[in-house]
Amino acid sequence: MKRTPSSGTSAQPLDFRDFAAARGCHLVRTAFLLTGGDAHLAEDLAQETLARLFARWRKISRLDNPTAYAQTVLVNTFLTHRRRRSSGEHVTSTFSEQPVHDTEPELRLALLKALGELPVQDRTVLVLRYWEDRSVEETAAMMRLSASGVRSRAARALVKLRTALGEELEQFAEL
Repeated sequence: MKRTPSSGTSAQPLDFRDFAAARGCHLVRTAFLLTGGDAHLAEDLAQETLARLFARWRKISRLDNPTAYAQTVLVNTFLTHRRRRSSGEHVTSTFSEQPVHDTEPELRLALLKALGELPVQDRTVLVLRYWEDRSVEETAAMMRLSASGVRSRAARALVKLRTALGEELEQFAEL
C-alpha cells in the first residue's frame, strides 16, 4: 500500500524505492563489469550510487531520464573510488557466489579475466560502449572525455582485450 502525502508522510521516498527496486540489479551488474569482477565492490558502488541519488531524489526524479543520471553517478563513483583507493587490493579470480547458467562458462570467465586486466579507463569505455550500449557522445559525457578520445580509447582497449584473450578467442570463435 502506497502512502500518500495526506497520510502524514511524503510519497517521495516510495518513488525512490520503486526506482531503486527497478534499477538496483542493473547498477550492480554494470558495477561488476566496471570493477573487473569484484562482486563485493560492485555492490558497494551500487549502494553508494543509490545513496547519492536518494539525497537529491526530489530534483533527480524530475529529470527526463533519471536512469541515465544514475548510470553517470555510478561511473563517477567508480572512477572516484579508483582514484582514492590507497590499499593494495587487486582483482582476483574469485567471482560472485551466484551460480552462472551460461552455455559457455569458459568464455564468460575468460572475458571477465581479460576485462579485469585492462586499465580502468579502458575497461570503463568498453563497459559503457558495448555492455551498456551507450553512444560515443554519452560515454564521453559520462567519462568527461572528448568523443574522439572515447573512440580512440575504445579501439585501443579492444586491441588489448583481443591480445589478452589470445588463443582463447580463436577457440571460442570456432564454437
